[in-house]
Amino acid sequence: MTRLHELYERGGQSPWVDDLHREWLTGGHLQELVARGVRGVTSNPTIFAKAIEATDVYDDQFKGLLARMSSEDAYWEMVVEDIERALEVLGPLYESSQGADGFVSLEVAPSLARDTEGSVAAARSLHGRIDRPNLLVKVPGTAEGIPAIRQLFSEGKSVNVTLIFSIDRYDEVAEAYLFGLEALAASGVTDLSGVHSVASFFVSRVDTEVDRRLEALAGGGDAVGDPEILALRGKAAVVQARVAYEHFTKIFSGPRWEALTAKGARVQRPLWASTSTKNPAYPDLLYVDTLIGPDTVNTMPEQTLDAFADHGTVARTVDADLEGAHQVLGDLARVGIDMRDVTATLEAQGVSSFSKSFDGLLQSLTDKANAIA
Repeated sequence: MTRLHELYERGGQSPWVDDLHREWLTGGHLQELVARGVRGVTSNPTIFAKAIEATDVYDDQFKGLLARMSSEDAYWEMVVEDIERALEVLGPLYESSQGADGFVSLEVAPSLARDTEGSVAAARSLHGRIDRPNLLVKVPGTAEGIPAIRQLFSEGKSVNVTLIFSIDRYDEVAEAYLFGLEALAASGVTDLSGVHSVASFFVSRVDTEVDRRLEALAGGGDAVGDPEILALRGKAAVVQARVAYEHFTKIFSGPRWEALTAKGARVQRPLWASTSTKNPAYPDLLYVDTLIGPDTVNTMPEQTLDAFADHGTVARTVDADLEGAHQVLGDLARVGIDMRDVTATLEAQGVSSFSKSFDGLLQSLTDKANAIA
């Protein structure tokens, strides 16, 4: 029994790892992480870019694939192979947990973040290509992504809705899930238990952006800035996530939700993403220890997983002092922080960052293909 096991058994939270490398699959490291208590895997274009560009383990396969397809198609072949292997590793956990965990997430191409129909088509394709019940296809929760995920849920597809930065957008995502399940049931499906979803709410990046704005409003750093304003640094991310969890408990309760659970519907768990601490002045587990509670997931890079296994605190904290959380959000607004503008900025940055990583990877593969030719 590790502290990661305790996080799930006593804290009600599933620890997932936010990383994937082929060496983990060929060398048994992913199995070791599962044995230590990891209960799922998330990936994104940046993760795969680093994995493919930083090593030569994909080179032989890539050369062989180039004989019959483009470099971009070869990328998807290599990624799908990694995801399928990871799904096999997590499959026994999916079965033993009766579908509660054991998931692996694969994201659609980042260029589709603002393309509703393209996102639907890509998610359908990935689910058809990787026909496993523990696959979650990641679709960004942008304004254009909301109708896409609504449609996918109505078709019975399992989705990890990613790049959620605001409470308002979280509410839209949860509503899309309920609407989709209701449409699926109305189509004649009597068992909804095969539809799985998490809502990936990004955390640490919120503090990065809010802190930058607070320091600008305060007129300087610790030595010269307004202490009342500077005292709000490092608080926005956690309190916003806690308020989102408060919304979650209200949305997934009551007659509407009970009608769906009677047909086997599973709760759409909030997943705390981007939970490694970016500011070295903050505790290394700031975004883990403070957001533990039932029906949640925290996806962490391996370094953060190791830190929690070493000195994390297992205690229910996600709904601690909700009155204080609302007060902090009010204080932020009072000093001039517009959280809607903050989260809109972060969403745009997130979409752009993943797109740049993906474009850079494809260019790197094209260059390598040209060199091989």
